[in-house]
Amino acid sequence: MRGCAVLFLTLYLLQAIVAEANSAFSAAHVWLFAGALYVTYPALAAPFREGLLVSVLGGLLCDAAAPVPFGTHAALFAAAHAVVYNARERLQRDETAVRVGVALVLNAALYLAIAFVRIRHVPAEATVWPRMLDDLAISELAVAACAPWFFALQARSLELARANLERSA
Repeated sequence: MRGCAVLFLTLYLLQAIVAEANSAFSAAHVWLFAGALYVTYPALAAPFREGLLVSVLGGLLCDAAAPVPFGTHAALFAAAHAVVYNARERLQRDETAVRVGVALVLNAALYLAIAFVRIRHVPAEATVWPRMLDDLAISELAVAACAPWFFALQARSLELARANLERSA
């Protein structure tokens, strides 16, 4: 259970960093989405129940600040966790490049899922898609740049807390 708490604290830090980045980029009308970083490491490194708990709590953290019905991120993150967890035996999950690749694919899928939830509230849907795809491209670049650091942070945090989740996976 200590591992879940440590991973959740890293997600809380991620939430603060993404919120600050979005605040800084608001003048340029850019919105960063890093939802895959909430799911990838717990799904690839933790046992199912503990990883699912961390992913859902991370989703609830995102729901608290998002203009979507409460529980949307949590449900999507839980589904994404289940998909990645079931595919992890076919992946070289200890490789950073594989983790980053999983995060990029997952980030695009989660972004588009949330976009479809949010788009129905926009009167002129067709005019919003170019901007949303621009935000997705920028978010993918940000995730690619930050994912190795964030995965290392999560692994090192677990080491410092002496809560190695991989031994029980």
